[in-house]
Formats: sequence, structure tokens, C-alpha cells
Amino acid sequence: MATADYYKVLGVSESATPADIKKAYRRLAKQYHPDANPNNPQASEKFKQVSEAHAVLSDVDKRKKYDTMRKLGAFDPRTAGRGSPTGAPSPDTGEFEFGDLGGLGDLFSSIFGRGKRGDDRRGDSIEVMLTVDFRTAVLGGKVPIEVPITDTCATCGGNGAAPGATITTCPECKGRGTVSFGQGGFAVNRPCPMCRGRGKIPSVKCETCGGAGQVRTVRKLMLTVPPGSDNGTKIRLKGQGEPGRDGGTPGDLLVTLQVEPDRFFTRNGLDLECEVPINLAQALLGTQLRVRTADGKKILLKIPPGTQPGRKLRIKAQGVEKAGRRGDQIVTIRVDLPEKLSPEQEELAKKLADSAGLKY
Repeated sequence: MATADYYKVLGVSESATPADIKKAYRRLAKQYHPDANPNNPQASEKFKQVSEAHAVLSDVDKRKKYDTMRKLGAFDPRTAGRGSPTGAPSPDTGEFEFGDLGGLGDLFSSIFGRGKRGDDRRGDSIEVMLTVDFRTAVLGGKVPIEVPITDTCATCGGNGAAPGATITTCPECKGRGTVSFGQGGFAVNRPCPMCRGRGKIPSVKCETCGGAGQVRTVRKLMLTVPPGSDNGTKIRLKGQGEPGRDGGTPGDLLVTLQVEPDRFFTRNGLDLECEVPINLAQALLGTQLRVRTADGKKILLKIPPGTQPGRKLRIKAQGVEKAGRRGDQIVTIRVDLPEKLSPEQEELAKKLADSAGLKY
């Protein structure tokens, strides 16, 4: 098999940007797609090459490794054969495995996922962001969530066939569900583009899903938010991601929490902070106030006489509880002074200042 160059397959330069690669792939995939070229094996083969080239060059890590292998010239087994330090077998054996390349084989395996057949059918995981209110994040609770997801088509049951249609073996992959992409003597298996990995094709496609066997829908779930959650807290729901192919294990749902700010509380680690206003008389003479806690209770807080503005008072064990620990509630005192005094009030204030030896 002649060595194919992924950049030449897509018709882009080695310095092509991700946008250039995506644009080239879309144009070529549309041109050579099997549905647009029935009974044209050349177009089908070209489509496979284009798909494989895009799968590698559109992934940053795979592209970097591919470029490294490309510069090393490690694509043709004939150059890595007799007497080669890589230890590759002679082409006369008719076999060539990634493992025969030693370290280079490991590198190429990491690009194409060779030897991970057990993961081929696993569904993709989904990551979503969910906004929750401050109280739920602190105390925990259940929150409804709607997740856009690909699900098995209820009309065809996932086989892509219209009701009453006949299903035959795919002529492209001969029922295997995979086709082999060649790259300089390396064989890489990928889902067949004609049957979409099922190994069979229907005589008439399902109208609901267009033959894909899957439809986009919205899954409604109740998410349990653990107590003490904060911005960036991640919750993983096993098996709630995209469904697996051909009965494979579904992926997971990863939910990242974004906590709405509260009008009264702010959070500092496990402590909850708030600000409570008092008047001048309360600051001078002292008083008792009922202060709201995060769980909705009201606790009596003693304000000592002579409390200064900005003084912080602590309510024990009324903060955030997490991992067996619980913080406190820190109350900052704000002293509100009257903006304007009546003549009588002004006279009293002067008498107070004089008795205390204060200048004004």
C-alpha cells in the first residue's frame, strides 16, 4: 500500500490551522460521502482516507504525534525491516504490528487507540454547567436538570431501518462494522461510514432518525447536590452520558456547578460571612439581635456596649458543613448614623460630646 500523507489527503499545508482543516474536511466529506456516490468504490475509498486524515489532524495531541512520526519517516515497514534498529520484521513475513516498532509502536498506538477494542463501543461522556442557588450549594439538595443527549431511536430501535424494511449485510465492510484505513503499511480500523458501524444496512431508512439509529432528545434528571458544594464543584453521574454503540457501556454525565451569589451571605472557605446594621444607640448601649442563618433559623446574637463599626462577631457552627467539619458564621457590624439631626437631637449630641470630652 502506498504511503498516504494526511496533509495531502485534505489538501492543506503542514501549517494549516484547525479552522483550515475543518473547512477542508467538510468540503471533501460532502463530495465523497457514500450516500452521494452510490456504487462508486473510488469515492468510498477517498471518503475513508479523508475521514481518517481529519480524525488525526483535528486532534491537537494526535496531530503532534503524527507530525513526529512523519518526520521520523516511520510509516513504511519496508524501511524499518531488515537490519533496522527498530527490529521490524522483513516484509516477506506479510505481517507488521505496532508492537514491532518498540517505542515508536507505543507512540503510534497512542495516536490511533490500537489495542483498546473494549472501549470502542463505549458512549461519549457529556459535560454540562449547572447554576444552583447559594442555599442549595451550602446545604445540599436535589435540583432538576435537562441534558441534550443522543438516544436510541424509538421508531427503529436503533437499527436505522423503516418499519417493514429488509436488512442486509453491508457490502462495504462485509458485516464487520469496521473498515481498515491504510497509512504506509499500518492498518487502522474505524467504524464503517456506509453502515455506521452496524455491519448491516436497511433497504429503506427510518424516517425518524434518517437511518442513523439515534435521535437528539432531552433527558430530564434530578441531580443530588452534596452539602458544601462551591463554584467549580464537579458531580459525575455514571452511565448518564451518550449511549454506547451496539449495546456498549454508556458514557458519564459530568456536571460542573456554578453557584449564584446570595444577597446576605458570602462564603470564605467553610465560614459564612454576613453584615448586620445597628443604630448609634445600639452600638453605644449594646443590644440583642436575631440573625438569620443559612438553614433559615434565627439565632439571638448579643451586641456588646461600645461596639465599633466593622467589628466581627462569631456564631459557632453555623457555617458550611463538609467532610465532617463545619465552619462558623461571621457577622460584621455596620453602624448606621442619622444623616440629619433635628435641633433637639443636635443639642443632645453636643452634650454627649462635651461629657465625653470629644471635640466637634
